[in-house]
Amino acid sequence: MAVFYKLSAGNPVTHFAEIEMRVLDVDAEEISFQLPSWRPGRYELGNFAKNVRGWKAFNGNNQALPFTKVTKDCWKVSTEGANEIIIRYEYYCAQLDAGSCWIDEDQVYINPVHCFMHVPEKVREECVVELNLPKNYIVASSMQKSNEHTLVAADYDELVDSPFIASPTIQHRTYEVDGTTFYIWLQGDAHPDWSKIIHDFTSFTEVQIKMMGDFPVDQYHFLIQLLPTRFYHGVEHLRSTVLALGPGSNLMKESLYTDFIGVASHELYHVWNIKTIRPAEMKPYDYTGENYSRLGYVYEGVTTYYGDLFLARSGVYSVPQFFTELNFRLQKHFDNPGRFNLSVADSSFDTWLDGYIPGAPGRKTSIYDEGSLVSLMTDMLLRHKTKSAMSLDDVMRALYKDFGKRHIGYTDHDYISLVGNVAGESMADFFLDYVYGTEDDRPKLEETLSYAGIELGATPSEEDSERFFGFKTITDGKSTKVSAVYPGSPAFVAGLGREDEIIAIDEKKVEDNLQELLVLCRDERIVITVLTPMKKLKDIAIAPDGKEYYPRYALTKMEKATPDQQRFFKSWLGVDFYE
Repeated sequence: MAVFYKLSAGNPVTHFAEIEMRVLDVDAEEISFQLPSWRPGRYELGNFAKNVRGWKAFNGNNQALPFTKVTKDCWKVSTEGANEIIIRYEYYCAQLDAGSCWIDEDQVYINPVHCFMHVPEKVREECVVELNLPKNYIVASSMQKSNEHTLVAADYDELVDSPFIASPTIQHRTYEVDGTTFYIWLQGDAHPDWSKIIHDFTSFTEVQIKMMGDFPVDQYHFLIQLLPTRFYHGVEHLRSTVLALGPGSNLMKESLYTDFIGVASHELYHVWNIKTIRPAEMKPYDYTGENYSRLGYVYEGVTTYYGDLFLARSGVYSVPQFFTELNFRLQKHFDNPGRFNLSVADSSFDTWLDGYIPGAPGRKTSIYDEGSLVSLMTDMLLRHKTKSAMSLDDVMRALYKDFGKRHIGYTDHDYISLVGNVAGESMADFFLDYVYGTEDDRPKLEETLSYAGIELGATPSEEDSERFFGFKTITDGKSTKVSAVYPGSPAFVAGLGREDEIIAIDEKKVEDNLQELLVLCRDERIVITVLTPMKKLKDIAIAPDGKEYYPRYALTKMEKATPDQQRFFKSWLGVDFYE
């Protein structure tokens, strides 16, 4: 049997989709319709039901049936003996990113996990989606098509893991690697250099498949939303990914193109790591609430590390480009005092609490940034202990073979044991200190990077506010506000607060010239006049303490790397040390 959905967009400028769901062979006095409360790939509650309006229920003769909303996202219908139940509602599609829904006069873009409901007893039935759209709309999706505007998913899990874009202007190309066809769909204004895109995507895809041994699915779709403004976002699915980038007119310019291939490589590796190799806590997904896991340092951290590493190994990134990406992670990590408060494993657990917003200052670390650095250290340690015979590559292949391919969820213990098996000795102390603990990892990073002839250097910040006083700012051209204050710094001790607007330095008005004013008094006591978030003017006296804060971190190759270090480097990246 099948569950049938119909989606229309009768007035696209309102951003509302009209959705109908039809369920057959109902044999119960009551039937529940459940909407997911989160989406896999973003481990926080989304409360999608806030976008639902006009919810109604009917029998097969279109007669209204009574219903009750029993939770924030579950409706219960009294069937009154009907064996066919139809529900109709509208869903507000007004958020354009890589994980939401958007409807306007140019396109219909849907992540079904947001807006398509399910009957718990029928989640294993086939799902058929009819799109009531103009005939000239091209549909991009990983779902099978029974005709151009009808999509078919094997069950509800596949349905909600299969976003689609329908548009008359979408651009399209394909490439093939090891018998698998990869589709690239571009929606938005851009002038892509298709030859370069296909070359680079083919290159990093080949490297990923070669490392992992095979590809888990028979086809894959890159669905790319190109926005008119600066944007960066990606979301993984088993047979597809959605990438949202902008501005689209800059797609082929170096800065945006680097982001483009970086996020594409990252999301492709998720096909293995989280969509196929999945923590036990998420087998199966529970769409009604939190799916807590402390393994974010694996499913996001390892993926972040390998996403860039594959680009270096394939030659799409030069070594300096690869180092630039690592430097970015290092800087964010070391600038974040939260790494001393909450471990990366516990921060993974707490993504359900505040994982995607800055949150309370200094409370948590990042499963992406610290997770990728933990992965780097793990990889280096494994290569060092086995004289480059084994690496993190072997751990990921074992996870894929022993858990992913067998559809078994893995645990924290499983991952730590696999790492120990590859190392030939227990790695428990490393995990206790740097994954489940909050030890300062800079010495360990310096040690492990040195195996490959790489130095981790730190130079003073060029911003006097950061270097001598310990606070960061953001400026929008009209005002300068404090964005972060390092614990124990002169600014912290003096009482400067995040979100304070800086009005003057020693009675000189700040007008996008904060650093220039601070240069004049970097060794002296200063008085900063601020406007607090409560709109109170306050003078704060701050004096340098002789220490420096927020240094700039960067990786460089050692000038006199030994032959062993050079061989290690080549084994790791696949390129000669001096290239």
